Amino acid sequence: MAVNNTKLAAVVDAENPAVVCGDVDDSESSFDFAGRANWLRAAVLGANDGLVSTASLMLGVSAVKPDARAMVVSGFAGLLAGACSMAIGEYVSVCSQRDVEIAQLEQAGKRGGDEEKELPSPAQAAAASALAFSVGALLPLLAAGFIAGYNLRVAVVVVVATLALAAFGCVGAVLGRAPVARSCARVVVGGLTAMAVTFGFMRLFRASGI
Repeated sequence: MAVNNTKLAAVVDAENPAVVCGDVDDSESSFDFAGRANWLRAAVLGANDGLVSTASLMLGVSAVKPDARAMVVSGFAGLLAGACSMAIGEYVSVCSQRDVEIAQLEQAGKRGGDEEKELPSPAQAAAASALAFSVGALLPLLAAGFIAGYNLRVAVVVVVATLALAAFGCVGAVLGRAPVARSCARVVVGGLTAMAVTFGFMRLFRASGI
């Protein structure tokens, strides 16, 4: 009976090649989805870096000088510096990876083929990294840019950063297939710790009169 079933399955596959092709397409689409998920996850991490670093910088400056303009200008400077740093770092990293993969293709005699065309683009990776960082950094900037009161401005920045961190942690957990609650808590606690440490240390400069 098992032999007959095997022969029947072979006949069905021979008479319906579209079924086999459909399976291949499904695997290829799954591979494409996995690649896009990795790109999206990297974008979420970049936005998280932009949010935490810029919010921490703004809070640190506000701990010394409670001026709205100084807080916003420092945040904007952090956005530009961080976006440039992320772009340059990503460009150098992808260029190094590309050089290694091209060398492997040369050894295998596959230089100039489709595999080389599928290698990641350093320029695209740099632009994506800078854009993701900028999106995250814009959140605390927009939160603080329209509030005059010092205490309210600091509170709004912390609240907006916390909510955004929770959202980033949730998206990262879904893409990475990790526990959502644990991932969100880890991202939020880490971000709040960075902001609190920066604010606390900079407060010492104000207390000492430096």
